[in-house]
Amino acid sequence: MPEPISRTIETLYRTESGRVLATLVRLLGDLDLAEEAMHEAFAVALESWPRTGVPEKPRPWLISTARFRAIDGMRRRARLDGAETDLIAHIEARNSDAPTGEDDEIEDDRLRLIFTCCHPALAPEGQVALTLREICGLTTEEIARAFLVTPATLAQRIVRAKAVIRDKAIPYQVPGFQELPARLGAVLLVVYLIFNEGYSAETTGAGLSREAIRLGRLLLDLLPEPEVMGLLGLMLLQESRRAARTSPGGDLILLEQQDRSLWNREQIAEGISLTESALRSRRFGAYTLQAAIAAVHAESSSADSTDWRQIKLLYDRLLRIHPSPVVELNRAVAVAMCEGPEQGLRLIDDLLERGHLAHYHLAHAARADLCRRLQRLPEARASYEKALALLVPDNDRQEAERRFLTRRIEELK
Repeated sequence: MPEPISRTIETLYRTESGRVLATLVRLLGDLDLAEEAMHEAFAVALESWPRTGVPEKPRPWLISTARFRAIDGMRRRARLDGAETDLIAHIEARNSDAPTGEDDEIEDDRLRLIFTCCHPALAPEGQVALTLREICGLTTEEIARAFLVTPATLAQRIVRAKAVIRDKAIPYQVPGFQELPARLGAVLLVVYLIFNEGYSAETTGAGLSREAIRLGRLLLDLLPEPEVMGLLGLMLLQESRRAARTSPGGDLILLEQQDRSLWNREQIAEGISLTESALRSRRFGAYTLQAAIAAVHAESSSADSTDWRQIKLLYDRLLRIHPSPVVELNRAVAVAMCEGPEQGLRLIDDLLERGHLAHYHLAHAARADLCRRLQRLPEARASYEKALALLVPDNDRQEAERRFLTRRIEELK
């Protein structure tokens, strides 16, 4: 095959397979059938385009080829065993006047598929796996590698998720206006889970974080809601610090010690712009408030010049709309920075006494840091040791934190 056409088809697969698949799901009514038909269409393109040339509009060609291949395959099976005749008639009726190449229709298809993959009836790990597979086009092996599971385990998650969609007859549609806020929340949570999985993996997770940001951009194009802006802004602002978060040797560098010249200013500018737009809408939620907190850090030239009182006020508001022990912990750190470590330590001790976050290593690490600042060194060391004990053994993602805590303990001996 001529090299340029081969590269063209590879590029089309990366950029268009999500759109092609989404439309085929609408036309064929079945995710597995649509996926099989799409791969057949690309295989036909590999065989025929070197002779016929690349079509003027490749995407409609791929959709049309996949659609007819799927129907022909079902007809052959029906002739052999007499089954599926009613289903074939239904699909043919649905396809008789269905558009296959209009951009608006295809973008609607992608939005429908996102909401299907993130349906609350699916287990969270199934939502994440299915979204990365069907919307982002990642292979099973790529997703498994990112989540540190075997490809067989990841494949089972996808199989189970598809089975739930089929067995529960989950409709392939965008929720109605009244349902949208609750269902959009599930979609945004899946995107943020994907981002956090990549962000917590430091340098090895950059690809996964990029996929989450790409998903955020797609969602914003399809559904320009304030919280979509807020989530995309939050991800960009957090991702902007990636290059400064670890040393060349892989050691963890805390925010206050990071070289801010390494922060990605382009991502910061875009993240702040999106956050400001979401705030102006007055219809924002938790993601936008978290993005606003990240923006205060991003706009500060140093840790000392950070407006911690503004951050505390933002956490106060976040707690009102999204109460959680982790938000309380982050607020306590902000209080320590603007009102003194004694005040922050009192809040963290109260959290731990209530039983909240007792098994959360970052709570004990935050307590240890405040004790260290107050020169309560035996308490600091005990809390660092507690934090270290709570890390999962042999977890590669936590290796940088393990080294950091071990170093802190050694320094306090």
